[in-house]
Amino acid sequence: MTGRVFVDTNILIYAHDLDAGHKHEIASALVERLWETGEGAMSTQVLQEFYVNVTRKIMNPLAPAQARAIIECYLVWHVELNDAESILMASELEERYLLSFWDAMIVAAACRAKATKIVTEDLNAGQKIEGVVVENPFLSSDRHF
Repeated sequence: MTGRVFVDTNILIYAHDLDAGHKHEIASALVERLWETGEGAMSTQVLQEFYVNVTRKIMNPLAPAQARAIIECYLVWHVELNDAESILMASELEERYLLSFWDAMIVAAACRAKATKIVTEDLNAGQKIEGVVVENPFLSSDRHF
């Protein structure tokens, strides 16, 4: 891998959800490689969504303290702070690429983090948005990790 790889919320959740089966295996291996290479990036939005989902919405929710400890570990990665400029950029991306606003926020954060890839299952695999390639690690043709 070369360049930053922006990890979307769903990938981070699968990496820590032991009940996610095959998706857990793939996501945890991907995240582990990003730890090794130092290429991982995410945003405050990803960390917020991660916390809510792993403490409330997965089959076996994590205790809040456990989720906080995981988030604290990820603070060594590049974490893009969403600010007013991010919101304006996302609004433009939403309109230009016909994305949901929340997906556009992910793309805006990835762009601002200077990521070369976004790993997610929420956007169209293979699509290039503002120079950032979208990859779905659960599609065999997209597994470059």
